[in-house]
Amino acid sequence: MEVGPEEKLQGFVVGDVPTLYYIPDFLTHPQHDQLLDHIYQAPAFKWKTLKNRRLQNWGGVVHEKGLLAQELPPWLTNITQKIFDESRMFPSAINHVLINEYQPNQGIMPHQDGPAYFPVVAIVSLGSPVVMDFSPHLGLTNSTNQSGNGMEDIVSGTGAPDRNLQKTYKPFSVLLMPRSLLIFKDKAYSEYMHGIEDIPVQRGDRVVNVGEFLKYHGANQITGSEDLCEGTDVDLNSIRRTTNRISLTCRVVPKVNKKLFKF
Repeated sequence: MEVGPEEKLQGFVVGDVPTLYYIPDFLTHPQHDQLLDHIYQAPAFKWKTLKNRRLQNWGGVVHEKGLLAQELPPWLTNITQKIFDESRMFPSAINHVLINEYQPNQGIMPHQDGPAYFPVVAIVSLGSPVVMDFSPHLGLTNSTNQSGNGMEDIVSGTGAPDRNLQKTYKPFSVLLMPRSLLIFKDKAYSEYMHGIEDIPVQRGDRVVNVGEFLKYHGANQITGSEDLCEGTDVDLNSIRRTTNRISLTCRVVPKVNKKLFKF
């Protein structure tokens, strides 16, 4: 009997949260390089510079009434259709993509995606490896601070989390290698915040996709030693960011304004 896309994805679950999937080598090397070419060949006006990164917005403007839509270019629909077909987690074709560029010392504060989106997100990684941290937002206040692009809700926490819940909801990290795809939904989407530290050398001790972590350091097997750095001058407990990272955050905005516009 043929295995469906959802069953295939079960082999890519990482960590203790059952609705977070990490797919290495989702893109081929040529696809990776072609995407970077298209991104950097985009008109200068497509870039918006924020305090800690710059970004491109494709698909239209997201606001409280939905998406004032713009058609995605073919070079993006090729990738978003591949994500849609192989994941089967989105209710309709992906219609919005944010492209973020991070320098080695840049990141994004822990945040939760806004209510305008269907609660599934797919992130394609290009360029430098990076560690994305997930932290439970239980007990946090509902106060929000809109990010510079007006499309992500940044959640700031001042409340005191319940200690019993802290035992269930533990922070963790995922190593995002170039050409990989990260998808998360349900609990991973609604009960955790995700972010990237503004540092060029990141911790790797909470990474749940251990196989990728070992591949990054050129290790072929787990040694069983508590100190992976023993006998080497390479810190095997960290990830060093030496070049820029590009991410494509792909989502569905269910409510679309019927009046389309073009840039």
